[in-house]
Amino acid sequence: MRIGGGGGAGQRFRGQIDDVRIYKVALSPRQAAVVAAGESIGEIAGIAEAKRSEPQAEKIRLYFLENDAPPRVQHAWRELVARRKEQEQLVDSLPTVMVMQERETPRETFVLVRGAYDKPADKVSPGVPAILPPLPKGSPNNRLGFARWLVDPSNPLTARVAVNRFWQMYFGTGLVKTVEDFGAQGEWPTHPELLDWLATEFVRTGWDIKAMQKLIVTSATYRQSSKATPALLQKDPENRLLARAPRLRLPAGVIRDQALAVSGLLVEHLGGPSVKPYQPAGLWKELSGQDYVQDTGEKLYRRSLYTFWKRSSPPPSLMNFDAAGREACVVRETRTNTPLQALDLMNDVTYLEASRKLAERVMKERRASAEERIALAFRLASARRPTPREGAVLHEALSSYLDEYKANPDAARKYLSLGDSPRDEELDVSELAAYSTLASLILNMDETITKE
Repeated sequence: MRIGGGGGAGQRFRGQIDDVRIYKVALSPRQAAVVAAGESIGEIAGIAEAKRSEPQAEKIRLYFLENDAPPRVQHAWRELVARRKEQEQLVDSLPTVMVMQERETPRETFVLVRGAYDKPADKVSPGVPAILPPLPKGSPNNRLGFARWLVDPSNPLTARVAVNRFWQMYFGTGLVKTVEDFGAQGEWPTHPELLDWLATEFVRTGWDIKAMQKLIVTSATYRQSSKATPALLQKDPENRLLARAPRLRLPAGVIRDQALAVSGLLVEHLGGPSVKPYQPAGLWKELSGQDYVQDTGEKLYRRSLYTFWKRSSPPPSLMNFDAAGREACVVRETRTNTPLQALDLMNDVTYLEASRKLAERVMKERRASAEERIALAFRLASARRPTPREGAVLHEALSSYLDEYKANPDAARKYLSLGDSPRDEELDVSELAAYSTLASLILNMDETITKE
């Protein structure tokens, strides 16, 4: 047992300790207050019952229950204490939500001249822009009324803005390209009637996001071929007229998630705290002096959605693929092409480990030939079989990798040691390294990281 230690130099206990008491259970605030009563049990017993203070009476009652009460009473008392402790633990485990309450007298608010707090101008009150419909009849002029106004069927913006963002998720560009701006500075919709119909369907189905996304992905527009002819590229290079299906690089997090899914590593558990997957060493130390403690086990393979995000040092792998930073709200991500992206796919531990597990997955098809294993890996990554020409190129690459690793088994072992997941010891080292390199090649294909 240590008293007064454990913290940093500025947190150490300073002073003298006169009395140390050890209890079998954690004391409640009421019990702690009783303990703070300085008199001993003998001294309290000498005080007439009518003259005892409340802490004194409680102190002697607790002493009786814990020491002198009949066994069945002591047992019942300990059971009660245990149940109360369980109740406290249950209450502590429940998530809490910060709530706000309206003031009885609303605070006066003014327009500030040039934003200066000491230069108030006209007095203003809560409301909605005059150009838009008023608050619903009977709604309070507060946050609740504003929330009801947002989802009121007569509101012309909320449903349109929402379905436009869903459309952008699947087509890369919204029906209104400026998804962040539906105002006078924004772009006019390319298909206003379609936008209106999707918005009314969204409201009609009870704002069902899943139903709206199903409607979009099962449409003939989305399911058509993404192949672009020279004539279409000349007339509609951005596919704003929807003459073909969308073709665009996957979002940053989806690229990582897909590699994990193809390899069989992805953990699909929903919810839970943030996780810290692989990251180059020293990044946090360089910027903030803090240490990045990498997670282990299943936490390494959770969806990118759960990745811990530090604004001053965001996950570099995701940022290389244009993930939005957290300095500002971003609803329209950009897509760039840089050498860092290829270097990331070829060298990041996440993708190298995924390549190894994908190789193990296809090699366990023991009756399959090399051609069949190659075809399986290709199909898992691209959802189609390779063409004869693609298969020949991949088979030639596999033969080259196999010769290289057979000549240098130490390099094969070093390559296969990357990542925390264990290697399948039953598989030949050189052959596994060759298939892993081939799997890395497949995961690097443009078709693998592109939605088309």
